[in-house]
Amino acid sequence: MTSPPTTPGSATEAHLLLVEDDEVIRNTVRMLLERYGFTVSTAADGLSGLEMFRERRPDLLLLDVMLPELDGIGLCRRIRELSLAPILMMSARGDALDVVSGLEAGADDYVVKPCESAVLVARIRSLLRRASFTPAHSPADANGADDSGTATMTFGDLTIDTRGMEVHRAGEPLALTPTELRMLLEFAASPGVVLERRTLLRRVWDHAWHGDTRVVDLHVQRLRAKIGPERIETVRGFGYKLRR
Repeated sequence: MTSPPTTPGSATEAHLLLVEDDEVIRNTVRMLLERYGFTVSTAADGLSGLEMFRERRPDLLLLDVMLPELDGIGLCRRIRELSLAPILMMSARGDALDVVSGLEAGADDYVVKPCESAVLVARIRSLLRRASFTPAHSPADANGADDSGTATMTFGDLTIDTRGMEVHRAGEPLALTPTELRMLLEFAASPGVVLERRTLLRRVWDHAWHGDTRVVDLHVQRLRAKIGPERIETVRGFGYKLRR
């Protein structure tokens, strides 16, 4: 982890849970994040991290992939059974298997260690913004809201309440992570329009990505599993679109 800048930037009251077995890295990252105004709890193994999560319910988790007792992938899966809180995976190698496994387990994003401090903080802030995201406007707003003040978009049996930030399929509520919800809103804002992977990265993840775009593909897979595989069409060589 590289040294932080002399001016960390605006403080935040967000509470983070860092699960990292390497004591030097754990303390370095904790001090870095505290300099940026975050409250940081730490754990040195997966089981301790799970227990601490249950006790403290942090706003965001940073999980190392290689952890004793319960590895980061397993911990991510266990947390996803309990919560939709944003999860940022940290991999020392950037190994494709680590990345894919973490995202498939329910992580929202990942970084490769060592990571520039500004990049790490930017990713964290992006995830926190996503978790508290409320659209300023939506296509449904243009047609007016009903008497209850809701604004909805409907695609077959899929209904999106853009004010209540709720999604229902055949009348049943869907539990979407903040990343999945943000992605669905991007698709719903332009039904039938192909969105390139890099466009989705910029709009959903708030950053330009110049490497592997599998983070988008895996989140599309997860979203399809919840809203129906036929809803999002792959346009080979270009990206994805929500069917009208």
